[in-house]
Amino acid sequence: MRTNGSKQQHIAVNKVPKAQLEPVFKDFKSCFDLFSPLYELKKVPIPEEPDSEDQEELKQWKWKFKEANKENSKRHSQRCDVELKLEVARKMKDEEGFYFPHNIDFRGRAYPMHPYLHHLGSDLCRGILEFCEGKSLGKSGLRWLKIHIANLYAGGVDKFANEDRVAFTESHLEDVFDSSDRPLEGKIWWLNAEDPFQCLAACMNLSKALRSPFRQATISHIPHSPENSTFCVNVCCKDGSCNGLQHYAALGRDNTGAAAVNLFTGEKPADIYVDIAARVLKIMQCDAEEDSETFPYAKLMLDQVDRKLVKQTVMTKVHGVTYSGALNQIKKRLKERGAFADDSQNFHAACYAARVTTNVLEEMFGAARAIQIWFGKCAKVKARKQMVAFAPDFVHSLDAFHMMMTAVVCNKAGLSFAWVHDSFWTHASDVNLLESFQKSFTSLRFPPLPERGDFDLREVMRSPYFFN
Repeated sequence: MRTNGSKQQHIAVNKVPKAQLEPVFKDFKSCFDLFSPLYELKKVPIPEEPDSEDQEELKQWKWKFKEANKENSKRHSQRCDVELKLEVARKMKDEEGFYFPHNIDFRGRAYPMHPYLHHLGSDLCRGILEFCEGKSLGKSGLRWLKIHIANLYAGGVDKFANEDRVAFTESHLEDVFDSSDRPLEGKIWWLNAEDPFQCLAACMNLSKALRSPFRQATISHIPHSPENSTFCVNVCCKDGSCNGLQHYAALGRDNTGAAAVNLFTGEKPADIYVDIAARVLKIMQCDAEEDSETFPYAKLMLDQVDRKLVKQTVMTKVHGVTYSGALNQIKKRLKERGAFADDSQNFHAACYAARVTTNVLEEMFGAARAIQIWFGKCAKVKARKQMVAFAPDFVHSLDAFHMMMTAVVCNKAGLSFAWVHDSFWTHASDVNLLESFQKSFTSLRFPPLPERGDFDLREVMRSPYFFN
């Protein structure tokens, strides 16, 4: 194991109670059999070879034959993966608590060594894991648990102001109780959530608290992240708003970039992915109206552009994703939706969308791009791959350092703490204390850069949606 850090940080990574996680449900044994069918995907029928000599027809059959086999192989792998996760959970569910040993890479990022069931895993993994040590919810914890359910449900709700998220959950209490009492026999509201298994776990926890005569004294083991997504609220969590761009905005003191990724305070969280999608859609509308022959896929893509289409490309652009990488990301999204029946159409539409999206990113975050180029020059390497890798590796080292600093602070304060890179988890009752990690961000030591803006890093301290 390579820690590249102080002994204090090493101790924090290995001893903080964050890793003492166990299954969410005491009666989860019965739930295994209920949840498993959700992953038992049927095989895609293999098309029969046509009795024809038409080359175009044979070509289409070969493509469909290849795609069907590829999809069946993928589904088989998914079934095996889920069963391995559930099997580990079955064996560990009666343990009082257990640790996850971690490896730390050269950038400082920490990864669990266990390959199947861990908190960096899928929604299923996160839904069945909880802190070993429980804590009373208290008044603030009950509020954060409601926010957490809204975050996990997502669908735009996670971008509301915090009080509106509380109102959303309170307006769906009937669904919360139904999900808790009859997870597969009732309305199955939880399954509509973006993170369904984590949402189900949170519904069970909230139902237990609301039905208790002493709500605030209800013991919660669920990890919670103050705001969302890549911070988990059951173990309540706070997640960076496109954390790579947050670091670039801080490095360059970029006011425009800072406002886009919630380094400034605001009434509700800014959503960089929605902003990018809106700009991409506007360009495509102009292309469709002005020159449909030059941009034949512009009109076809108008109904496909949304937050989900561009999110992965926006997230990974600052970490060095190339045009080819962006193309594959968007092509995958279009294929998942069944946007185009023909694979060739899907490919060319993705090419067009990837080009427009990367151009928008270049325009909107020119300061970040300038810093990336400057990093490449500073690296003083000859190989292009090394130059491309230096900037994302450096930014990853910053978020790893931020995580380490937060782990040390939480350890001193006696907080349970878990993380997924830029997503920090703790008990719902301790979320307000976890928010003090914003202080550590402003104390990061950034190197001197040319042509910086005038953004004041102290504004981060006043931003409620810095980690959202």
